[in-house]
Amino acid sequence: MKITTFSAFGSRNYRLFFSGQSVSLIGTWMQKTAVSWIVYSLTHSSLMLGLSLLVSQLPSFLFSLVGGVVSDRYNRYLVLLGTQIASMVQAVALAILVLFVHYTVWEIFVLSAVLGIINAFDVPARQALVYEMIDDKKDLPNALALNSSMVNLSRLIGPAIAGFVLEKLGDGTCFVMNALSFVAVIISLLLMRLPKYIEKQHTKNAIEEFKEGFAYLKRTPSISYIILMLALISLLVLPFSTLLPVYARDIFKGTASTFGILDSAIGLGALSGAIFLASLKPGSNLRKVLAINTLVFGGGLVFFSHEGNYPLALAFATIAGFGMMSQITVSNTLLQTTADPAMRGRVISFYAMAFFGMQPFGGLIVGSVSKWIGTPNTLLGEGIFALLIGFMHFWYLQKLKKNDAEKPPGSEPVLQAV
Repeated sequence: MKITTFSAFGSRNYRLFFSGQSVSLIGTWMQKTAVSWIVYSLTHSSLMLGLSLLVSQLPSFLFSLVGGVVSDRYNRYLVLLGTQIASMVQAVALAILVLFVHYTVWEIFVLSAVLGIINAFDVPARQALVYEMIDDKKDLPNALALNSSMVNLSRLIGPAIAGFVLEKLGDGTCFVMNALSFVAVIISLLLMRLPKYIEKQHTKNAIEEFKEGFAYLKRTPSISYIILMLALISLLVLPFSTLLPVYARDIFKGTASTFGILDSAIGLGALSGAIFLASLKPGSNLRKVLAINTLVFGGGLVFFSHEGNYPLALAFATIAGFGMMSQITVSNTLLQTTADPAMRGRVISFYAMAFFGMQPFGGLIVGSVSKWIGTPNTLLGEGIFALLIGFMHFWYLQKLKKNDAEKPPGSEPVLQAV
């Protein structure tokens, strides 16, 4: 039987991308962990943790549609190369600030906002370029699942390293290491052999293409539904991660290492989920997988929320991470494999808006609510919301099945898997 778990590695360009990004993302997660720990150490406020998420991801929400248009109009490879260089410069600036300047939390917020703007252009170009890196397009779902494995392996390793570095070497070292990690991905991009870029003739200006993306989303309900559900998850559930420093420091009476291990437990679950998705047979019903894993996500959060035993809490965090993975990977896969190629960059920008754009608002909501009802009760509520969204997915599956059954013979079947 053909092993499909790593089939995308048959493409040289994708192998290069995977190796370079793997190193870079470890540095990225180290920086995220360090920023969260610094903000909470300076302010001791869960609301400020929510504000930290807002300032880092709101720019991605505001500029992601512009980034999608740029991705569809221009050379995605050069756009991606530019955003990686810009991200390295941002990490260097953050390192200089923390190591050599008497800084405040607001200066950290400004540089986080700069990275958010960069990501608005990076995500559509990077996600859409994966399609061009794959020689056999049948391997695209596998490549996207492997991407998620890469992200979550780095999430497993990065925070754990960051916890150690924060305690032994200081927060500035985390930012220096992140800046150096971008060298790997920049080199991998320079080594790629992509087809020569053919400049497209644009009969419409950027604003018209921007409107065209909205119109496409409106007339393609199978895509708009996925984006809507991801937006709800991002607003109401995914911001649970902003409360992890509170659990590490106040509930489990730990240190930066405790926080790093807790974040890594979620990364371990998400990595396991990504490997599971990469191992699915072609033709698997991804919509059903998404529904089931949303329930797993919610259940993990519910059990984690009031668990005072640290080892058990780590186990429940791992389960939550496993279920969380499908929200990102399956949604991305369904969008990339069903979207019109000419619209792919703009569709991914809507995906980025839903994923990155809703989380900062959710972070503010979660931070504010936790001040009134407590962190454990807030996380419990987020788990319940995830369960409700999971049941909504099952309702939608039944609706698809009913519509498919009512279609006349010979009509095109409803897409249920990729």
